[in-house]
Amino acid sequence: MKNLYTLKKYFLRYRKKLIAGIFFIIFSNAGMVYIPILIKDSINTLQQNLELNRLIKYAVLIVLSSIVAGVFRFYIRQMIIVVSREIEYDLRGDFWAHIQKLPLKFFQENSTGNIMAHATNDMNAVRMFLGPAVMYSIDTFIRLVIVVAIMLNISPSLTLYALIPLPFLSVAVYLVGKKVHTRFTAIQEKFSEITTKVQENFSGIRVIKSYAKEEWEIKDFTDLSRDFLQKNMRLVKVQAFFQPMLFLLTGMSIIIVIWVGGMRVINQTMLLGDISALVIYLGILIWPMIAFGWVINIIQQGEASMKRLNKIFAETYDIEDDKETDHSIKNIDGDIIFRNVNFRYNENSPLVLKGINLTITSGSTVAIMGNTGCGKSTLVNLLPRLYDITEGEILFGGRKIKQIPLNVLRRNIGYVPQETFLFSDSIKNNLCYGLEVPDEDKMLKASSVARFDKDVNEFPEKYATIVGERGITLSGGQKQRASLTRALILDPEVLILDDSFSAVDTHTEEEILTNLREFLKGRTSIIISHRVSTVKDSDKIIVLDRGSIAEEGTHEELLAKEGIYYDIYTKQQLEKEIQEYS
Repeated sequence: MKNLYTLKKYFLRYRKKLIAGIFFIIFSNAGMVYIPILIKDSINTLQQNLELNRLIKYAVLIVLSSIVAGVFRFYIRQMIIVVSREIEYDLRGDFWAHIQKLPLKFFQENSTGNIMAHATNDMNAVRMFLGPAVMYSIDTFIRLVIVVAIMLNISPSLTLYALIPLPFLSVAVYLVGKKVHTRFTAIQEKFSEITTKVQENFSGIRVIKSYAKEEWEIKDFTDLSRDFLQKNMRLVKVQAFFQPMLFLLTGMSIIIVIWVGGMRVINQTMLLGDISALVIYLGILIWPMIAFGWVINIIQQGEASMKRLNKIFAETYDIEDDKETDHSIKNIDGDIIFRNVNFRYNENSPLVLKGINLTITSGSTVAIMGNTGCGKSTLVNLLPRLYDITEGEILFGGRKIKQIPLNVLRRNIGYVPQETFLFSDSIKNNLCYGLEVPDEDKMLKASSVARFDKDVNEFPEKYATIVGERGITLSGGQKQRASLTRALILDPEVLILDDSFSAVDTHTEEEILTNLREFLKGRTSIIISHRVSTVKDSDKIIVLDRGSIAEEGTHEELLAKEGIYYDIYTKQQLEKEIQEYS
């Protein structure tokens, strides 16, 4: 139950409604347990003196008691079940807000399908605990206390006989509860695997069809589903055994009462109405006992799911504002300095960046080149603090990067990553994503700079065109230009282009670079590219090799050194000549 204890703050938030729900449970049970007393009195009284008026009186009282019990039963659900939905809403919102703030490392270590399973299946299991489990737990406890108290008042000895099976019931509940917890946890973990599989298949449907792997994927999914079915069946077998066992134990109580009580009625040491009331009370306790078993299952499932959710909630925000942050800072300066910067992704992993010392003057254009895996993207990812440096420091306008509020830092950096991502929405909403309020003038101007406008104007719906999931209806080059437009709209102080023209033809790239020169005046820009033609006009070119700066200078200076940059330039020139003559 320690995992479910974390829900305490939500219960406290809605404590008034929950307390009202508890009172309604008491009133509903009071109406219900009064009915057997009326039946007992009516049987005992009418046995001695059968009168129509008395019969009508007891009938009316029984009907009124039933109405009272029914009305308050309705309000129980209106309070406690509604509260469970409200807590689910709050919990889901807190979970989503927490997920949004977690660092990129978390998403690299956890699959999308696994996170989706937490947000759906686990959340639903917790809601079942919040609503039905809480309601029936309180209802069962109150009803048990009231009914047993009345039964003891009627016949203490016979009541004790009736309660003989209860210790066996407690032991069974404990043993079954442990099995339910273990088996439900296994089910949830397998559900996460299935969700991951489905998400990956939908996202990678083009690859699956290109390699004709449909049958293989169907078989793999079938195997996962079969394993999921088997794990569910293991849980169902436990539950199927539990319910009949509850009926058996509660049924034994009724048999004991009828047998022992019947003998006393025969011996005239007990009235028929008393034995009738005791049997009815045991009947009233049958559903709570069954509900108790059902509640145990729900609690164990909720406990298992909340344990999984708590693992996510326990993830810390490695990158956030702290005591070092100066919230008076509202803008950043494009003057950037790297001082002895080292970076590794994990504590035990090797350094990806080593001894980076770099000065980027405000308003200048700096290009970064190097072989695949040398740390180019990692270097620029440090600027918007997608990752924090391991050692050294980064300064913006003389201020340490951690002094700048995270929102201010990221709002002033336009970042176009290698892998473009578009939402399943209209082109306009995708392009204006970074703005508080969509601005059509800014959108059109940025689209023109990125040479994306000529493509959009050919679509029937123009900027209202829905691009499909991940922008599937657009080509690779169109998606890159859409991503560039989205960054330009922000009018950023610093613009980072991480190999953003790889899917764009050289002619369109030249047009974009020409437009960008005017746009980038007075702004700091960092361009990562494998093409020398893209970076040759930059104010400074950095060549990375195995995480360190191997060369630095202008295009002409680097060619004169005849080092790595010179080799890249020579190879690309040769490739260009071969293409021209072929």
